[in-house]
Amino acid sequence: MTGNDRSARADALLDVADEARGGGLKVFLGAAPGVGKTYAMLSAAIELKRQGIDVVVGLVETHGRIDTEALLAGLEVLPRLAVDYQGRRFGEFDLDAALARKPAVILVDELAHRNLPTGRHQRRWQDIAELMEAGIAVYSTLNVQHVESLNDQVRRITGVAQRETVPDAFLDRARDIVLVDLPPRELIERLRQGKVYLPDTANHALNAFFSPANLAALRELAVETVAQHVDSELREQMLAHGGAMPVRRRVLAAIDGYPHSDYLVRVARRIAERRGTPWTIAFVDTGATLSVERRETIDAAMRLARRLGGDAVVLRGHAVAEELLAHADREGVAQIVLGRTRERPIARFLGLSLTQQLLRRGAHLELTIIATPSERAIARRRLRMPGGKGSRSEYVFATVAALIAFGLSFIADRYLSVANLSLIFLTAVLIVAVRTRMAVAVYTALLCFFGYNFFFAPPRYTLAISNLDDLLAVCLFLVAALVCSRLATRLSSQVQALRSAHAQSRALLSLGQHLTASTDADSVRMVGADALSRSLRCTAAVLVREADGTMRVGAAAPHRFELDTHDGAAADWSDRHREPAGRYTDTLNASASWVLPLGGEPSVGVLALRFAPGESEPDIERRSLALAMAQDIGQALQRVRLSGELESSRLEGETERLRNALLSSVSHDLRSPLASMIGSAGTLAAYWDSVPAGERRELLDAILGEGQRLDRYIQNLLDMTRLGHGGLKLNRDWVDLNEVVASATSRLRSPFPDTRVEATVAPDIPLLYVHPALVEQALFNVLENAAKFSPPDEPVRLLARMENQRLLIDVSDRGPGIPEDERRRIFDMFYSVARGDRGAHSTGLGLAICRGMIGAHGGAVEALPGAGGQGTTIRISLPMTSGSPESAPQ
Repeated sequence: MTGNDRSARADALLDVADEARGGGLKVFLGAAPGVGKTYAMLSAAIELKRQGIDVVVGLVETHGRIDTEALLAGLEVLPRLAVDYQGRRFGEFDLDAALARKPAVILVDELAHRNLPTGRHQRRWQDIAELMEAGIAVYSTLNVQHVESLNDQVRRITGVAQRETVPDAFLDRARDIVLVDLPPRELIERLRQGKVYLPDTANHALNAFFSPANLAALRELAVETVAQHVDSELREQMLAHGGAMPVRRRVLAAIDGYPHSDYLVRVARRIAERRGTPWTIAFVDTGATLSVERRETIDAAMRLARRLGGDAVVLRGHAVAEELLAHADREGVAQIVLGRTRERPIARFLGLSLTQQLLRRGAHLELTIIATPSERAIARRRLRMPGGKGSRSEYVFATVAALIAFGLSFIADRYLSVANLSLIFLTAVLIVAVRTRMAVAVYTALLCFFGYNFFFAPPRYTLAISNLDDLLAVCLFLVAALVCSRLATRLSSQVQALRSAHAQSRALLSLGQHLTASTDADSVRMVGADALSRSLRCTAAVLVREADGTMRVGAAAPHRFELDTHDGAAADWSDRHREPAGRYTDTLNASASWVLPLGGEPSVGVLALRFAPGESEPDIERRSLALAMAQDIGQALQRVRLSGELESSRLEGETERLRNALLSSVSHDLRSPLASMIGSAGTLAAYWDSVPAGERRELLDAILGEGQRLDRYIQNLLDMTRLGHGGLKLNRDWVDLNEVVASATSRLRSPFPDTRVEATVAPDIPLLYVHPALVEQALFNVLENAAKFSPPDEPVRLLARMENQRLLIDVSDRGPGIPEDERRRIFDMFYSVARGDRGAHSTGLGLAICRGMIGAHGGAVEALPGAGGQGTTIRISLPMTSGSPESAPQ
């Protein structure tokens, strides 16, 4: 152990010992006023008092909040010190009274408060420091905008400079910092309700400090402050015991695709390892055309970063410095590592180099510049024009364009008397700039400049210029040509970048739309494979794991996908480790397919992408598109799985509820008709000869009536058994609502031949995708319930209509109605009233079965008052399924 290490450990041990001897500080930290810091502090104090600890309230600002004042009722509160200042009387915290009382814990609100000039200390945190030195533990509250080190960040976020701040050195003495959090929407709602400020003040605050963006940023600062305190405290504890604690802030290394990129990745990894922090490699795509070698270098550096345990991202924007700083702010980066940039004297002179911009604008970041051993040679190679067949063809095209411009200029000069021939050459430069690279455009500009000077500027056929005006015109032509070539090249690069981004966005949007319409896992896999095949121009397959652990092809496009041994091994490894494998990777690269995991727990499978044998590795855009589409497909499969589990859970709940209804009916209501039938039959059997014929007829009618009633009960029980046997299964089919209504009303004529049903079905109701028999039975049960209690001269009315993509079926009667407090309870088990379906001669199963059948379809049944307050309306609500019989899953 070095001397510095021993000294640091000793200091940490002393800090721990001093904290154990003196009073501690517990701070309740919030992102903004009104989140409930004081309420949380008082609640903690009440719990301490319940444990027998001596707790005193030194000063608490309730701001008139009733719920906060209620917590003070059971606590001892020190009287405030009356202070006269500038003709007014104020109530301040009585420090001397608190020291004389000397409780175990004292509550002092608003840590950042500024005391009146007549007080002993200028700031309240100084009063608290004196209490802590006296051995008194202190509970206090603080908003994150009052932390001194964050004052500049808060000013940038809110535009308000806080004058009352607490030094970070004092805040570091806190034993505990408790984050009191409230989502921005809830806090704004509290503000609107007047629970934070008075109405006039609240309206002003909503338009200024309490905007959703400000609250979200302050909330992030509060979370980060608490996390840093935890890191600091744990680091000190581990240092005191001989350990070390890593820092959480991230290291970001910026690469540019030149040969030193892999060296920069390794340096970034070593820096991050020393600091014990996560790290990221970033490349900023400005839209410029990259050479094949540079793209391969970027891909190799990013693969190296992932192998070494880091992350790799591609940022897009025109300003490299802005994108790096924006990413650093989003991801909590503390240090940026970059290599020496190419020597640009003019940019360096104007302060526009990347290093200067980062130094000027990233004051809150650590900037590390790495010098590579071959930086001079690399800089010289950057200045060279790329070679190759493509480059030669571009220069040939530029030369031909310049020669055409010369020809047109000779014709115009000889026959057309054109005043300014430089415009012809300028047009040629623009055409070349739009079609090629910046270097080729500069070559064209120089060629046209010297040609214009030699052939057309007097004296002709010499590079000398006799007239000062001609010299100015030639020089201005060169400047205009260079500027226009630069702008045209940049515009062309932006168009290409936008075209590529648009293609990716369109592919992802199309995939998302098709995935949204997919209702099962097989259709999701098929849609995903087809989209990948079309977007990446390859053979795509979604592989899933069988029950025996092997991988099989779940879906493939555009044709069959033969899974060989190498592909199966790569897919198995990728599925188990959640990492890419196969071709273009360092894992099982003997496979001809590039395998990507779909993610999720539990696993939903992997993607296998098979490109042409001689095709090179996909570029950055195609790789990022493949990863994004894989993520979307995986999320869709997870959605389908969770939807299925939710449906199963809901159906199990409905099945259990229906089974409970069965048990209730069997154990209670079915015995009544059986007892009546047995009693009547026993009377007839024992006293047949002595019973008069009229009474025998009455007993036989009673047996028949009770038997028919029992038959209806048994039918309900059979329906319940059919629904609950082996789980509730829906055999859906497309059906017309008019057919369902006609069948249910036809069945009603048998038990209630005198009851009229007036049915009105709206003409715009589409076909229903339901279990026809179950919906018909549910509707019959409701109609039967209405018919029992509808007066003989009044019809039962049925009204079916669409509202907000739901089908509403209202069945209304003109009977005695159901009291409001019983309308919800008539669907419950073991509940009986002398009305509706719970009448004296009913098991109560009719509406229970109806609720179960409709609930299995995702719908609901409710009881409403009848029209004009007379009777009852039972409403059946069913969600409508989009699509058509042709598109329904088979």
